[in-house]
Amino acid sequence: MPGPMGGGGRVGRGYLTEEEKKNAPKITPELLKRVFSYLKPYWKQMLLVICAIFVSSTFSLLPSVLTGRIIDEGLIGQNMGALIRLILLSLGVTLAANLIGVLESYLNTWIAQHITCDMRNKMFAHLQKMSQSFFTANNQGDIITRMTSDIDGVRTVITNTFSSILSNAITLIVAVVIMFQANWVLALVGILIIPLFVIPTRRAGKTRWNLTREAQAANDEINGILNETLSVSGQLLVKLFGKEEEEYQKYAKANEKMVRLNIKESMAGRWFRVVITTFSSIGPMLLYLVGGILMMQFDSDLTVGDITIMVALLGRMYGPVNQLLNMQVEWIRSMASFTRIFEYYDMPIEIENAPDAVIPKTATGEVGFSHVAFSYNKERQILKDINFELKSGHSIAIVGPSGSGKSTLINLIPRLYDVDEGSVTFEGIDVRKLDLAWLRSQVGIVSQETYLFNGTIRENLLYAKADATEEELVEALKKANVYELIEKQAEGLDARVGNRGLKLSGGEKQRISIARILLKNPALLIFDEATSALDSISEYKIQEAIEPLIASRTSILIAHRLSTILAADEILVVKDGEIVERGQHDKLVKAGGVYTELYQTQFAKALENERERAEELWDGTIIDDSDY
Repeated sequence: MPGPMGGGGRVGRGYLTEEEKKNAPKITPELLKRVFSYLKPYWKQMLLVICAIFVSSTFSLLPSVLTGRIIDEGLIGQNMGALIRLILLSLGVTLAANLIGVLESYLNTWIAQHITCDMRNKMFAHLQKMSQSFFTANNQGDIITRMTSDIDGVRTVITNTFSSILSNAITLIVAVVIMFQANWVLALVGILIIPLFVIPTRRAGKTRWNLTREAQAANDEINGILNETLSVSGQLLVKLFGKEEEEYQKYAKANEKMVRLNIKESMAGRWFRVVITTFSSIGPMLLYLVGGILMMQFDSDLTVGDITIMVALLGRMYGPVNQLLNMQVEWIRSMASFTRIFEYYDMPIEIENAPDAVIPKTATGEVGFSHVAFSYNKERQILKDINFELKSGHSIAIVGPSGSGKSTLINLIPRLYDVDEGSVTFEGIDVRKLDLAWLRSQVGIVSQETYLFNGTIRENLLYAKADATEEELVEALKKANVYELIEKQAEGLDARVGNRGLKLSGGEKQRISIARILLKNPALLIFDEATSALDSISEYKIQEAIEPLIASRTSILIAHRLSTILAADEILVVKDGEIVERGQHDKLVKAGGVYTELYQTQFAKALENERERAEELWDGTIIDDSDY
């Protein structure tokens, strides 16, 4: 009896979770039209797929029909020629069905891969254009899930759901037509029997699904315990607090729970197969009984071959019926994936080029803020009425308490965000009117959160200037005060930095990022607390690299180091999103305001640390931060 187990393999996917039910999308004509619009460029290939599915599904049923003729004409009729001919025909049809199935599978996969490739490219290009606020407001894991799992779900729709619906529907229709042509009485009996198989299959499947979910939850709990307690930091904490026995008991309890659930799931699977086998046997037995009655009591013209055909076709119907009943679940999941993808596609691009974007011929780094106001959301104003000008070749230091809006202020210059009110100008032109790529090429930011890609030092430097020569790389590293340290590496510039640069110290990463900015050669340099999270030795070496740059370029400095602040032409003091003081160091210290307080609590202490560091360096006590 071919095919009675056809729906069994899909048990674990046949039911929606409560969360999936809650978030099930509303299927509208507009949604379906948008979904199928992605198939439009590949309509020729889709037409071939439909034809291949129709032929393959029909051919796959023919061996069942030929089996009846083999019995009647070949075996009972004792016709060796007919027997051999029908057997060869059955083998040929089976081979043809399988070959056409391979073609259909290839076309399906080709279409699915091209559509998902198109969608990934479109999604990536769209995300690249989103403002910085999008990435700070949305979870990174959710963004990646939309790019990977959700779009991969689209591939499943095309390769599995769509083709499965067609294949199963065609198989059922052709099987029913052949059965009614053979004998309408047996056909009705066969159709009425199908629910006897489907109902227990679905109930048993739901039980297994629930047990599988519980076992998965227990497995997740165990993995969570392992991740927390067997990591370096976790083990250290467990040992320091003497919790070894307690953690063992917690693990053992979760392990026993998973064992019990796995046993239940395994046994439920056994009972499930018993139920399926039993009910799948009822159908053929009833057909044999009814067929026998028709042949013996009513002198029907039915043959043994006809009954064999009916039994074989009935067996082929179990799987398609089960899969079509479960298809609603697959369809809802598929539409949910499309809906989540479309949500991202429909998010407006907040920052984009003006239609008549301007590209100035030269850039000197001049910046102007005029009555600028900004907020991330309406509930809290970040910047209020900011006004200042930075002339070419000059430098400004921005100081203020943590959270006063200093970093937000500089992020408005390369249009990582756009102002709510007022304007930011670069080279005397509103940044919203400048070509976005050109603007960002002229602004270089070294932040306290240095990011390096997982590659070599060379690759990270070339990210700023792809055609940089070896001499240019070396020169940038020397100016960043890091070349001597890289020379000590066995691989030199080809040394790998690790994920997020974890193979390097904080000071090394920061100085490499400075070298990268120098290769970019921007008109405006911005240092955003570039030494705030470093040890004193690394800070000193970075400061050695920064100070000559400040003197030679237009620059903005957000700093807590007094010598850096003193090197600036003007100091802006920001508090609660406003510029409350501005001027030179001596004047601001005497004013007795916010700057005076900062000087007394932070800068003076930092200055004392600098003096101590200078004495240590003078004594030759400290030579290189690579020794620490």
